[in-house]
Amino acid sequence: MMKIGSVTIPNKTVMAPMAGITNLPFRLMVKEAGCGLVCSEMISANGLIYESKKTIQLMDSVPSEKPLSVQLFGSVPEIMARAAEIIENSGADILDINFGCSVRKIVKSGSGVALMRTPETAEAVLTAVRKTIRIPLTIKIRTGWDSTGDQALEISRIAENCGVDAISVHPRTASQGFKGYSDWNLIGKIKNRLSIPVIGNGDITCADDAVRMFETTGCDGIMIGRVAIQNPLIFSQVAARLKGEPEPAYDIPNRFRIMKRYLDDSIAYIGETHACRIMRSRLCWFVKGLPDAAKFRESVKRLSSRQEAIGLIERYQENFEERLLLK
Repeated sequence: MMKIGSVTIPNKTVMAPMAGITNLPFRLMVKEAGCGLVCSEMISANGLIYESKKTIQLMDSVPSEKPLSVQLFGSVPEIMARAAEIIENSGADILDINFGCSVRKIVKSGSGVALMRTPETAEAVLTAVRKTIRIPLTIKIRTGWDSTGDQALEISRIAENCGVDAISVHPRTASQGFKGYSDWNLIGKIKNRLSIPVIGNGDITCADDAVRMFETTGCDGIMIGRVAIQNPLIFSQVAARLKGEPEPAYDIPNRFRIMKRYLDDSIAYIGETHACRIMRSRLCWFVKGLPDAAKFRESVKRLSSRQEAIGLIERYQENFEERLLLK
């Protein structure tokens, strides 16, 4: 287990917040696949204050996904505090503040990774939010604006002094985005300097990577991002490895079962027409690397109903299993 403030996480795995991806159906999918802590998409503090319907919808939740972390972005202390209070009142278990997004429009507003080069603003934001809410407060940071990691070390020190309960570290610079490699050494340096939990993030593609990150950095938890799109079961695989148990296989039956669950949860959440339009691209996540994946991608391009989607999934699965029998 892992504790973040007063919240107990059932295992040491965390789903990274991803804009446009980690909505309620996706979170339910990875929760069922063994994720310890799920996190919302990034939510605008201004959007909450001005009662944007789309922004408020990003906080939709159900009890079965708990504990839930909701991620907030912004740079004005008073607005961030008011937005944090809204999030706490919505039933979130943990509030996370984004110090890592390097998308241009976020940075131009002084939010995301821009906060890492304005430590005074960062401290003011954290102080204002910490005074306002009682639930655990966390932040997600990058290396900073250069590769030295000095900004990450400074922001992590400020965060701990302000009463932040845990820090997630994605050790890539602002300019890297998701390119190149993450510097796991920085995770270890931050862990050695703090008494609060440090969660490592970056370049985890399998359970072996997670074990190596724990061994080389001493981190308290692992945050997993893009690979979970292809293999949601990675959370159970990591948890099993850490307990010395056999990893559950992401085999064909599991893969297609998860696809159907994600489809049905998406339909229940946003309606059949909208969900099927989105599934035209997302169902392809689950067949990446499999034979005839290109044909499947082509077949779902005009998907319009659940019945059609289930038919295409089952047909692909049958063809795949027949291919295996002929080998």
